[in-house]
Amino acid sequence: MKTNKIIILVLALITSISFTSCVEDGDFTVPQNLGAEENAAVEAIKAAVTAGTLQEISISNLKGLFVSGQATEITSDLVVKGFVTSSDISGNFYKELFIQDTPSSPTAAIKIAIELTDSYNKYNLGREVYVNLKGLFIGETRSGDGVIAIGGSKNEDDEIENLSLNQVETLTLRAGNTEELVGLEIKLSELNDSHVGLFVKISDAQFPTSLAGKTYVDANDAFDTQRMLEACDGFGYSNFILETSAFASFKFSVLPSGGGSISAVVSKTFNGSDLVLALNDVKDVDMEGARCAPLNIADFTVLEELDFDAGTDNTNLDFPNWTNVATEGNELWTEQIFSGNGYAEFSGFRSGDAVNVGWLISPAIDMSASSNVFLSFKSAQHHLDSDANTLEVFVSTDFDGTDVAGATWQPISANLANRSDSWYAFKDAGLTDLSSYTGTLYVGYKYTGSGTDTELDGAYMIDDFKILGK
Repeated sequence: MKTNKIIILVLALITSISFTSCVEDGDFTVPQNLGAEENAAVEAIKAAVTAGTLQEISISNLKGLFVSGQATEITSDLVVKGFVTSSDISGNFYKELFIQDTPSSPTAAIKIAIELTDSYNKYNLGREVYVNLKGLFIGETRSGDGVIAIGGSKNEDDEIENLSLNQVETLTLRAGNTEELVGLEIKLSELNDSHVGLFVKISDAQFPTSLAGKTYVDANDAFDTQRMLEACDGFGYSNFILETSAFASFKFSVLPSGGGSISAVVSKTFNGSDLVLALNDVKDVDMEGARCAPLNIADFTVLEELDFDAGTDNTNLDFPNWTNVATEGNELWTEQIFSGNGYAEFSGFRSGDAVNVGWLISPAIDMSASSNVFLSFKSAQHHLDSDANTLEVFVSTDFDGTDVAGATWQPISANLANRSDSWYAFKDAGLTDLSSYTGTLYVGYKYTGSGTDTELDGAYMIDDFKILGK
């Protein structure tokens, strides 16, 4: 009886919320402060989650319900919570809302397709939002665009349609709190599909000198303009597209000529062919400082390197001073040679182990020898079928050379091969700055997979390991 009362209360409070002004073409203004009914509806959702009559699902797990090429209806009593990362206040977003799982250090984001304009009046940046998911759909607004979204219905092409105004009003509820968004600091070279919808910050950024005097949008473009953005990244530049709508209020603002940072939302082009950055406001571009310049490789010396070319094909890796350990299962990293090129590989395929965890650890690196130290390597993959089949990179300053489990391992970022990359195609991981570490440093590559689960028996490859210092 108590459970039924809670369900009735939730439904009654949600459906009782009404527009506070007339609506025309989805354009209306809603006060920033919550009304008593709206606040009560949010509190009722929280109470239902606590009581177990409504289940809160993380954004990451919600995206896991997505089936490529399909719009999947949610039939369970689920609710997802997030913080708004996109704003149509300047006209650069249209009938879409992105939310991420936390205001800072986010790990996942999702798009909400809404039949609503001027949504910033209600769903302002950083606003905590709850979405009642039962009866809604998970899919793509354009099949194959790669942007997983919540929709209100589906069309004959199995694509999601926008939430109707009524669905927006009754199912997408804002909480009373607005949090300050802290852009996830990341390199352009590290951005990938998993970052779509996240609010990120790129440092050491600038526009190429070839764009001097240009505006964000070309006057001849009817819909949007793509401008190349560059950021200093080790010994060169990383490039990325900044896409701006022809309807943005700042479209004819001149691109800054200096350098600095840019904070924006990771998105995709209309057909999903490319990742792009999209601004909420031109104020999120801070490039009044000096332009950056890449490092000069001539100023650095090689502290440690291994190209793996001296390996013996298809044998367990045993290069001097390298540590090759299986902490779960029996499989080890192997030496492989293909067309004269050597590399290290870990594959769970047919290992026979339910779980494979394999570590490949570099020789000791004396950090006192240089004040600026960078890690460089390449990675590749083949037969990856699941994001749970992983390669991670760590560093340790207390590894004793044998006890992997007893050491403290700190994760470091690198542009690693993933499922979207072509098989066997090595990609540069970029330069990882290790200068803040002192003492003796070790770099560790950790593979996680399975030899009995065909979804987790893919392979990762490492090549051209190098530590540079000056």
